[in-house]
Amino acid sequence: MRKINAVISSSILVLFAIHGVIGGFQLAGIYPGGVRVLKMLARLMLTLILVHGAIGIRLTIDTLYAMKKAGVSYWKDNRLFWARRISGFAVFFLILFHVILFLGTEADGAYRLRLFAMPQLLLHLLLVAVTALHVIANVRPVLIACGIRSLKEIAAELIAVLCVILVFAGAMFVLYYFRWMAV
Repeated sequence: MRKINAVISSSILVLFAIHGVIGGFQLAGIYPGGVRVLKMLARLMLTLILVHGAIGIRLTIDTLYAMKKAGVSYWKDNRLFWARRISGFAVFFLILFHVILFLGTEADGAYRLRLFAMPQLLLHLLLVAVTALHVIANVRPVLIACGIRSLKEIAAELIAVLCVILVFAGAMFVLYYFRWMAV
């Protein structure tokens, strides 16, 4: 199950990178087209996220059961494990908020979005921050599960690329907020 989850996680990361870049350009008004492509990618990514979340819940339940059976929990020693789980649940709920916010309506051939005010901006910046925490905390286990041996080099490069994409996404949310407030 962990190997399948690693493949799903890797797929989510690739789709996330594409979604973040295309979506960022759309928020900036640089790439106004491509709504259908972005919707298709987002639906596929959301499906994979739901499967990834279900596997994560199952693995968490298995861990809690093993802890109960052993009679010890070692909470302090397992802080990284719990950071991964808690950040994953937080990302899931923030993604739901993101999806709901950007589910617009089409009228007269135009795509209309919901209000993007300060609370929406802050929640999206929180989404970026929690996603960064979740991805950084999970890069090493995913690389190990995929059988990649040179962890330090690849993990550092992967984290750097993902951080650039996350900073770009955060900046585009801020830019979109200012564009929205100017209208």
